[in-house]
Amino acid sequence: MIMRLVPVAEQPMPVGYLVAVTLVAWSTLFALAPVRRPRALGIISWLFGFLVNELPFVAFYFLLASTLLAIGQGDIGSPGSWVAFGLAVLATVGLVVVARRGLQARPAVDNALTEGLGGGWRTTIDAGMAAGLRRRLPLARILLGPFFVRRHDVERLANISYGGAGAKNMLDVYRHRSHPAGGPTLVYLHGGGFVSGRKNNEARPLIYRLASRGWVCISANYRLSPAARFPDPLIDVKKVIAWVREHGHEYGADPAVVFVAGSSAGGHLASLAAFTPNDPAFQPGFEGVDTSVSAAISLYGYYGPVDGNGGPPSSPLAHVTPDAPPFFVAHGDQDTYVLVEGARRFVERLKNISSNPVVYAELPGAQHSFDLFHSVRFDTVVDAIEAFTAWVRSRVKAQ
Repeated sequence: MIMRLVPVAEQPMPVGYLVAVTLVAWSTLFALAPVRRPRALGIISWLFGFLVNELPFVAFYFLLASTLLAIGQGDIGSPGSWVAFGLAVLATVGLVVVARRGLQARPAVDNALTEGLGGGWRTTIDAGMAAGLRRRLPLARILLGPFFVRRHDVERLANISYGGAGAKNMLDVYRHRSHPAGGPTLVYLHGGGFVSGRKNNEARPLIYRLASRGWVCISANYRLSPAARFPDPLIDVKKVIAWVREHGHEYGADPAVVFVAGSSAGGHLASLAAFTPNDPAFQPGFEGVDTSVSAAISLYGYYGPVDGNGGPPSSPLAHVTPDAPPFFVAHGDQDTYVLVEGARRFVERLKNISSNPVVYAELPGAQHSFDLFHSVRFDTVVDAIEAFTAWVRSRVKAQ
């Protein structure tokens, strides 16, 4: 058989390799330098950049596998392939920068906790609670299985009705399989701009982590636009809290210790629920139920107004009160979907009015939706939230 050497100029362009490298490089660019304005480009920056922003090593794995495959198939040799290889090198450098920014979450949350709770705050945590706080990140899970958020020791009881709006009034209960009693409760509210979203999407690494530590975690759907208008979603949140007061003990929860949390639009609702305990305007038909909470947690929350029915103001900024419970707020400084300036205004107003501590962690390089997977950044935030809630519970216990 006669072999003919193909001149470099005649070697075909490795189209598959070029497409793979271009996709990673494009996403890395949006992770490094997201565009805030106009709004459409901000959304594009978020959609293309947030995955790489949280999981740069996964993008590197893909880039490395594509490069090795191209080399193994003899595709590296043409001028076009060397251009693709050079782009892969540049993308790798960008991914290193993205990874380093993720590591900056640790000093950011540590400083936020110290500023919000005071120096020596860790020494005030109950010894039993402090013993359970995680001391190091689960690097094996982050590097090798970031998408696997379930835990074998946690069971999920799905689609429990808490109201009369069908699927929009369903909640899931997450609890340890050993069914311990008297655990603190987390009520979690999903994001989606009040028009979409579901109860088993965001913040699952947080939910499963707390449930594995003996918490009872409740993730709930709520009514959405255009079928619903404010204050309908907030009324639903109050119904969930009321459900906890009535039924939480059946699932091992302590109904007296309830934390409310949410992401994006869920952060808006969690904040409003914390600011309006027992307000009859938001509890039609169950005005006598205690809907107060121990503290609130908002992740990349939206704090502006929403379309309503012409009733009470819908922005959390309009409901801040001196007796607001402790707050933990985390927002990315590179969020192009809900800009960080909104979180800063909210936290400033809250600190100026509330008599309780406010922890604000502004995360370097973080985009919207940083809570979907196990990552260096979000697992650091999870540790901070667990420490914050332990501090709140310890303070209540000491009273």
